[in-house]
Amino acid sequence: MVRLGPNRYGKAEVHVVTVGRGAAPDGGDVLRDRRVSTSLSGELAATHLVGDNRHVVATDSQKNAVNVFVRRLGDVEPETLALALGRHFVDEHEHIDRARVAVEEYPWVRLGASPHSFARSGQYVRTTTAVVDGELGVGVVSGVARLVVLTTTNSEFWGFARDALTTLPDTKDRMLATEVSARWRYRSAGDAEADWSAAWTAAYQELLAAFSQTYSYSLQQTLFAMGRRVLEAVPAICEVRLVLPNKHHYLVDLEPFGLENENQVYYAADRPYGLIEGAVLADDAPDADFAWD
Repeated sequence: MVRLGPNRYGKAEVHVVTVGRGAAPDGGDVLRDRRVSTSLSGELAATHLVGDNRHVVATDSQKNAVNVFVRRLGDVEPETLALALGRHFVDEHEHIDRARVAVEEYPWVRLGASPHSFARSGQYVRTTTAVVDGELGVGVVSGVARLVVLTTTNSEFWGFARDALTTLPDTKDRMLATEVSARWRYRSAGDAEADWSAAWTAAYQELLAAFSQTYSYSLQQTLFAMGRRVLEAVPAICEVRLVLPNKHHYLVDLEPFGLENENQVYYAADRPYGLIEGAVLADDAPDADFAWD
């Protein structure tokens, strides 16, 4: 005997670019470049078991909803867009009891004094996921991905466990680099007056400050410092989850060429790499694991 397990479906990576004409403080345009992914769950067993599609909201309709809502809402933060779409699917279709909407936003910067010209910035990707659940409520998780940071010193790694297979030497001065993937959960996602832009900007700045200002004895220590700084600076956030791959940099041996290498020339290794993951929570963080779905 077999049975149907948990399932969901949706439209992945609807790439939509919007222009807020004159929406910038100086009267210039605002460009929003986003990939929006929707995913729905509910009373959908019949379509899996017998091909009955009466409860299926076509993925093409989900794509259309994305385009319509970005037009209706205008220049809004990704959290506002994700929440509006999630509530639309759950409220509009009684057989859909959960909607997950994920948004990736790619930053562009204005070119000089031109109000209309932009260049794509490859520094990071802003992320947002909103989950609207008919029983559990609403959750919003925002964050940043593909954020590459590096410090040329102020990092050590020594005193770790050793056994017969250990070959790594202690180091009291190393280059530390990582590609940050950070996500943070908001205490309340139902606050219509929430300043998503200010909260995201503050969290992003605290991540950078913690990385640059922490004298690191391990990437794990740096991870905790980054999460703690966000929670202390932004009360609206109650939990931070981080994934930090260790982008190793090794000193190149230049002795065969009669040259010294005093922490100046490095080989940037691609693979393998250490992978550090962890969560930092406020003591009073409400339980809302569904928000990470």
